[in-house]
Amino acid sequence: MKLDVLAIGAHPDDIDLSCGGTVIKLTRQGYKVGLVDITQGELGTRGSADIRAKEADTARVILGAVVRDNLRIPDGNIENSPANRLKLIRLIRRYRPDVLLIPHHTDRHPDHEHAHVLCRESWFFAGLQRILTEDTGVSQEPWRPRAYYHFMQWFEFDPSFIVDVTEEYEQRMEAVRAFRSQFFDPESNERSTILSTPEFLEMLRARLENYGDRIGKKYGEPFYSPAPVEVRDLVALNS
Repeated sequence: MKLDVLAIGAHPDDIDLSCGGTVIKLTRQGYKVGLVDITQGELGTRGSADIRAKEADTARVILGAVVRDNLRIPDGNIENSPANRLKLIRLIRRYRPDVLLIPHHTDRHPDHEHAHVLCRESWFFAGLQRILTEDTGVSQEPWRPRAYYHFMQWFEFDPSFIVDVTEEYEQRMEAVRAFRSQFFDPESNERSTILSTPEFLEMLRARLENYGDRIGKKYGEPFYSPAPVEVRDLVALNS
């Protein structure tokens, strides 16, 4: 199955928290979008790998993505090893996306930074003919997406562009709330985390509102491009 966009996160809920509105916008525009969680989030303080897997699939349906894979690389140990690169290269070659959405290279969580390196190097090596991979016993052709863009997690950066997600906001927050195990629950006996504080979802709303304000919209999701972004219609820009 050929995809237009493949979004990759270190843990279940990373994509949903960071660029879920953009995924929804893309699917509403008719693009085929797939999601990849690198780990099962098994080291997370709250929930479990099984719970988070069910939550991730519920969120996938809400986002409108056609597929959500999990590489099952150990949580807390996202090594940029040849074996791990091959796992991601196989998926890139299977889905042949034109664009990747990946974590930024600087973040509070080491897994997010390590995931960035794994994604960036897999993006490059997926295009090399002499790196051989198979998918269900069939040899794969090389494929390198034409672009990749970083989404924002804990640390902020100066965005290259901001996607208006005003119309997608309520649906993207529904996808976020699908990860019930991770957020505030007054009846939970599990240890509290930053995500599970009552203020976290309000902080997330405020951030989206801040970036939306920068482009004259209610809500926005910021992205960084390591390469210049082409503008094909100057008059339509910021219209």
